[in-house]
Amino acid sequence: MELKWLEDFLSLSQHYSFSRAANDRHITQSALSRRIKQLEDWVGIPLIDRSTNPIRLTAAGQSFLPRAQDAVELLHGVRSSLAERYAPMWEILSFATLNTLSLTFFPAWMAALEASGDNFRARFADPHSSFLGNISTLVNGDCDFFLTYAHDAVPQMEDLKRFPFLPLGIERVIPVSAGGPAGSPLHSLKDRSRPTDYLSYRGNSFFSSALPWLFDKHKFQLNTVYENGMSVALKAMTVSGHGVAWIPEGLVADELKRGVLVRAGDPDADLLVDIRVYRTPQFRNRHAERFWRRASQLAV
Repeated sequence: MELKWLEDFLSLSQHYSFSRAANDRHITQSALSRRIKQLEDWVGIPLIDRSTNPIRLTAAGQSFLPRAQDAVELLHGVRSSLAERYAPMWEILSFATLNTLSLTFFPAWMAALEASGDNFRARFADPHSSFLGNISTLVNGDCDFFLTYAHDAVPQMEDLKRFPFLPLGIERVIPVSAGGPAGSPLHSLKDRSRPTDYLSYRGNSFFSSALPWLFDKHKFQLNTVYENGMSVALKAMTVSGHGVAWIPEGLVADELKRGVLVRAGDPDADLLVDIRVYRTPQFRNRHAERFWRRASQLAV
């Protein structure tokens, strides 16, 4: 069994499409299909139901999914632990971050920080499935910086009050749906005649704490049909037409431009959250201090 088989399976479970998962994994569709079949042969039972469009996981695949996630996290954690122990860590900046920001914000932010000629070596700390878990990475001193969303409605923000931070921008989290006839949303928040099928964040994630006050404000009637802690997974289910999800705009900008996704509600249904970077009370090395000075120059 190879680690890449598990990573392929996790990608496929997010995208529900061999072509999109192959693009995500930077391999051909035939190569992805072959590797998924090799994984199924190793497990000894089909994990993917290929008879539907979009494809879906079999019952065995649904049972295998959390175990595959745990296995991949464990192996990556072992690798990170070894790197942390034996690499020259005084040169490497460690970031805890939310998954979405690592995809949408972090690359361009680092490019802007390094545009003046600075070069920083960075790595992500071991990921956590919960927002509180990511906070604990900073609280326990296991990283230099924590890149995160922030909102007053999230009670866990109290745990960060003693840490210095820089404001980096604002993210608009918007309700989106797959497009229906004439570009109208397949699932609309404006239709109050019945509850809207809702793709929900799992209870331990940032947005599961940030969104309820918005729902109470607008008295949305929502029928939860799916839960996941990751925006990218909810996005895949939204594209497949399963319901409405609130997704950070940076993650769905391309789909909105192409009309694959459309707004499911008015702009006042958007959630505005801050983007911040927190740091440890004391710099752990001179590279972290140099990075903070440069980041302060670009703070909003």
